[in-house]
Amino acid sequence: MTFSIKKLTMAIAAAGILGVAGLTTNNNNDNGTVQAATAGDVATVSWSGDAIQVFSDASSSASVVNYLPTASSWKVMETKTDANGTAWYKVANNQWVMASLMADGYSVSQATSNTSDAQKVIDLAKEQLGKPYVWGAKGPSSFDCSGLMYYLFQNALGRNIGGWTVPQESAGTQISVNDAQPGDLLFWGGRGATYHVALYIGNGQYIHAPKPGDVVRTATLSGYFYPSFAVRAI
Repeated sequence: MTFSIKKLTMAIAAAGILGVAGLTTNNNNDNGTVQAATAGDVATVSWSGDAIQVFSDASSSASVVNYLPTASSWKVMETKTDANGTAWYKVANNQWVMASLMADGYSVSQATSNTSDAQKVIDLAKEQLGKPYVWGAKGPSSFDCSGLMYYLFQNALGRNIGGWTVPQESAGTQISVNDAQPGDLLFWGGRGATYHVALYIGNGQYIHAPKPGDVVRTATLSGYFYPSFAVRAI
């Protein structure tokens, strides 16, 4: 389940969009025409590489704050055109991507008519990107790692999986990290003594609340900080 991030040869600006990953945009508008995404629509990463950069502002000179994997789909929060005439989509708080790297948009109702329980949790997780880490916080404006997982399952599915990592270990069936699927929980540390938890979203990536001073963000599985085990809770 390896996933390599390739540096793009062009800078892209951060577009604030809420995620609806795993969807496809196949241009099935009622009138058969292609249209650019507007706020509230869903757009899909169409870049031919592994991922695109996400920037802190709608400018190619802004700092890179995240990556979006190819073929993942996101709800556009806002659109903007910079002084050079380049269009940008906003993916989350202070996160922008270049519109030219996204497939054209569709309404959320078209894109999510058959949304699975796992996708509901993932979609809600993407809405939290950019919110600050606060120890013990369970949302909606800030989170710690286990508080984020509690919030996602409680609000997306109406399920109480426990408020910290150890009870969350028992939210489902333990599996190998190599067998993880989107919507599974990832844990760091031995069972009964875990110290971190995240939500696997596919393509070797997960969403988590990392540490004090940081924000809810996506990260890529790596040997440097690799989960100990996973739990299938859905």
